[in-house]
Amino acid sequence: MQDTERELLQREAISLTQDLIRIDTTNYGPSDETVGEAEAALFCAEALREVGFEPEVITTTSDTRRGMVARIAGTDPQASALVLHGHLDVVPAIAADWSHPPFAAEMDEGFIWGRGAVDMKNMDAMILAVARHWGRTGERPRRDIIVTFFPDEEAGMVHGSQWMVENRPDLFAGATEAVGEVGGFSLSIHDDLRLYPIQTAEKGIKWLRLRASMRAGHGSMIHEDNAVTELTEAVTRIGRHEWPIRRTKTVERFLDELAQAYGIDLDVSDTDEVLRRLGTLGMLVGATLQNTANPSMLEAGYKVNVIPTEATAHIDGRFLPGYEDEFDETIRSLVSENIDIEAVNGDIAIEAPFETTTFDLMAQVLREEDPGARAVPYMISGGTDAKALTRLGIDCYGFSPLQMPPDLDYWRLFHGVDERVPVAGLEFGVRTLHRFLMAC
Repeated sequence: MQDTERELLQREAISLTQDLIRIDTTNYGPSDETVGEAEAALFCAEALREVGFEPEVITTTSDTRRGMVARIAGTDPQASALVLHGHLDVVPAIAADWSHPPFAAEMDEGFIWGRGAVDMKNMDAMILAVARHWGRTGERPRRDIIVTFFPDEEAGMVHGSQWMVENRPDLFAGATEAVGEVGGFSLSIHDDLRLYPIQTAEKGIKWLRLRASMRAGHGSMIHEDNAVTELTEAVTRIGRHEWPIRRTKTVERFLDELAQAYGIDLDVSDTDEVLRRLGTLGMLVGATLQNTANPSMLEAGYKVNVIPTEATAHIDGRFLPGYEDEFDETIRSLVSENIDIEAVNGDIAIEAPFETTTFDLMAQVLREEDPGARAVPYMISGGTDAKALTRLGIDCYGFSPLQMPPDLDYWRLFHGVDERVPVAGLEFGVRTLHRFLMAC
């Protein structure tokens, strides 16, 4: 790539990140206020039309829930396609809590500030910048690249990737791999060593409603069959349960790489000790060593002197790949027979292979841009649009490359106040993404 094209690629990644942040795509769930995704989808489509591509804007469940897909033909018609995806929506931001307006995309202190700067309009912008580069120059990757922007990732994906996979699987025909968010960012270990975790696995999701239904009565009487008591005892057992350590293949490799990088022995039988040794990096590790179930909501009663008939609680459950049955059986054993368990939302756990040419190529292009880079596979405790694509038999990877300042706590930027992305890191990212797509 010529220097002038490289500079334009980097400038566009920066300007497109700002443009996308300025489109308020806050996802309030099933609310009339969730409207910005449609505008963002149209913006992305126009950015690609300007350089000769023919994107399709996809309306999912309503006129305000829209995504976009564009298939860019590669030079090898026999090669499998790669899905390159991002989501357009962001979580809410309370402006009064921020030092910079969350939807102004101001540039200050070497950062672009705003909601979505990290999660994940920076990656959306890098995807658009690379595609626009191809459109301007006529350069093409070897494989077909299916550029996809989904709505509704932040509120369960029902109106976004789940809908598109179920209703328009034709959009992803021929794809065997996908690249999306939450991977490829740097974690500085030493001056000459930076780990770049690449997401190859995600925990599954089980949001549960517990319901205790028993006899109502007067609050002044002895009441041994109290729904509130029955429920809260179960909630306490769940919240305090110590889940067994389970080392999946991805986490095993990640821990081995961390131990080697830090020069320490990580005894995973003691989760607290692992987290203590790793500091903030422990946020990447702790919840991926075991299933988790956290009580998050309680509801019961309407008057202080009335024992209610019913009490309910919600549990945020997450299970490791291969351990869904263990999760279900454990939850059932922790609650009494008087409590009904209802699944209110759920999704699969996923784990892609990392001993692959694609993973090796990601590691290679990172080293080409940063000689101190070491790519490592890892698992996230949350979920992304990769879950839906996996249902089509597509192996999914989180690779949105960013070189981060050593003192910046990357994980606290997700959904946090003063979310921001370093300009230099964004320039690094778009160069790296271009290298990868041209080589794969």
